[in-house]
Amino acid sequence: MKNDKALVVFSGGQDSTTCLFWAKERFAEVEAVTFNYNQRHKLEIECAQEIAKELGVKHHILDMSLLNQLAPNALTRDEIEVKDGEEGELPSTFVPGRNLLFLSFTGVLASQINAKHIITGVCETDFSGYPDCRDVFIKSLNVTLNLSMDQQFVIHTPLMWLNKAETWKLADELNALDYVREKTLTCYNGIPSDGCGECPACHLRQKGLEEYLQEKGEL
Repeated sequence: MKNDKALVVFSGGQDSTTCLFWAKERFAEVEAVTFNYNQRHKLEIECAQEIAKELGVKHHILDMSLLNQLAPNALTRDEIEVKDGEEGELPSTFVPGRNLLFLSFTGVLASQINAKHIITGVCETDFSGYPDCRDVFIKSLNVTLNLSMDQQFVIHTPLMWLNKAETWKLADELNALDYVREKTLTCYNGIPSDGCGECPACHLRQKGLEEYLQEKGEL
């Protein structure tokens, strides 16, 4: 794979930044794509831009504002409360069709820049109940993309079977733990680094970090 080109779906968060480091270690050329869907915190896009620049990665930003109109949710509407799903319901942060659209457009871009490999940070272990983070969905979409464009894309999901502690461990193995901790934006309230400490994303991130540091004997 060292001679191949890869395109990373990149939000500037913990998971996608870890995937970016993962891709840079494995592929000769890596580019990143971020989607602007009028998400609540524009700082997310700025964070992605800064990281891509620092890591020397060509960065594409695509306009997906139609998604905001079609699927109002807590990530795009200030008036919708960020909360976990109750009684079998999906979390208020679930954006219907987001990964379907993002990966489809990523496939189109990948075909234009001659990138065979697509990397996304979706995860079935700590996926908050999102149906479009499941392995079966990714495998299905991989086949669909290849058939739709007569291509041989390979969608990689380095985090699919990792919990958050194991994701921190992977970042550490890539010599990127401190960078990921200090530079990324995962918080639903738009606070970089360790975040607000209150939202579901921060709880998951911090719990995983504490578990990993305990495992290393540093906590």
